[in-house]
Amino acid sequence: MLLAEQIKAGDRRALAKAITLVESTRADHRQQAAALLETLMPDTGKSIRLGISGVPGVGKSTFIEAFGNHLIKQGHSVAVLAVDPTSAVTGGSILGDKTRMETLAFAEKAFVRPSPAGKTLGGVTRRTRESLLLCEAAGFDVILIETVGVGQSETAVADMTDMFLLLLLPAGGDELQGIKRGIMELADLILVNKADGDQANAANQTLSDYRAALHFMKSRFANWQPTVLACSSTQDTGIDEVWQQVIAFRAALDASGELQQNRAQQARSWMWSETAEALVSDLKCDPKVKALVPELEQAVLDGKLPATVAAQRMIDTFKS
Repeated sequence: MLLAEQIKAGDRRALAKAITLVESTRADHRQQAAALLETLMPDTGKSIRLGISGVPGVGKSTFIEAFGNHLIKQGHSVAVLAVDPTSAVTGGSILGDKTRMETLAFAEKAFVRPSPAGKTLGGVTRRTRESLLLCEAAGFDVILIETVGVGQSETAVADMTDMFLLLLLPAGGDELQGIKRGIMELADLILVNKADGDQANAANQTLSDYRAALHFMKSRFANWQPTVLACSSTQDTGIDEVWQQVIAFRAALDASGELQQNRAQQARSWMWSETAEALVSDLKCDPKVKALVPELEQAVLDGKLPATVAAQRMIDTFKS
């Protein structure tokens, strides 16, 4: 397959074309994407996969630019998969993350790809996993996935990456009230960003507070204890310390075998997730079900039929 060879040769245009292909919902494109991914699978799995999340305004894009440029100076090649929120009203997406990474977006050893979240929950797109594999096949050895922002559902990125980085604002505890424990339990490294200027003291206090809070949290991995660091993306301070933590994390989980075990579990979960999506798609396209839907929807809207009963009738019709 020509496209596969171009991707393995590091052709950026071919990589962008392939990501567009895997994001397409057309049936013929889905078949082509599946064949492409199967061809490229032996060339995947060699990168460090990092998920990055945080409340809106915490400086995720600025951090990624500083972090990515630092990695390039260290001799790495960096791919950034940035997920932008999709409007629930218009269905549109600004895709502005790339414009906020002015130097990284044009760096020779970097690839930045913004994609709309669409209707997918979890802070990522439905095809982020496929895009990640394509970037690995293209030779990028560090993959950064930036979520749309922290929320009750913004946790799916932890199910497709090796290490999950959570960015916080100085004195930013209030923004995470109610979701703090859930998101912190997933975080392998917590970063207090914007720790500079007038916010330095507040950042140090936040650092102490979250370090104390971590003592009450159970780590995701037996051989890694999450920690809290302070950094400033604009001043480029603390960035190397973040990378050293990533290296230590990778070494610890490689040695224990947890890294490969975690990736295997993620792949299995992905298989069942795709199976569920495909079955729902087939159900909606079934002629008998499509004929039944208007009647069932109206009965549910009128309060004459419980949603669970209507759903079961659709499934029974599909199975018959």
